[in-house]
Amino acid sequence: MASSEPHTVLPTPGFDKPVKVLIVVSPYYSDIAEGLLTGAKRELEAAGATYEVVEMPGALEIPTAIGISDRRSNFDGYVALGCVIRGETTHYETVCNDSSRALQLLGLQGLCIGNGILTVENKKQADVRADPEGQNKGGGAAAAALHLVALARKWASSTKGIGFKPAGDDTLMAGNPDGNTLA
Repeated sequence: MASSEPHTVLPTPGFDKPVKVLIVVSPYYSDIAEGLLTGAKRELEAAGATYEVVEMPGALEIPTAIGISDRRSNFDGYVALGCVIRGETTHYETVCNDSSRALQLLGLQGLCIGNGILTVENKKQADVRADPEGQNKGGGAAAAALHLVALARKWASSTKGIGFKPAGDDTLMAGNPDGNTLA
């Protein structure tokens, strides 16, 4: 079982400017969601981050809510929280795969997202992973979001010197260095 295996937990990054995070949670399994939310809030508060919480009906709506928020607000990072428990149909695979894939695609576009959507076989597994005093995956997802925010800020001012840049004194768009713009 994962809880008995040793693993490394990175120290929480420090920030010189405020961090604002949106937690998007599905309370479909309200007791599980509450445990995950408690862990995420603790992690963010310990890092000095501020946060807002919004609820969505299920795990499939979480990535859409994050995408909408990114286009219309000013959050530095996002924490996705929810739980999908295997049932009797293939709906489990659809929800697990599609929500995870959508979050990953948003992340590849540059959003700083910690994925705390549990995908488990049964309620007992969910209880272990949502326990605020145990291996709480909500806190882990918040920590992941904070690490991504720190990385994004670290590289925010660096440039690779590729792509289009506005013309400056050292840029000649066409013509000769003497100012003649005839090609």
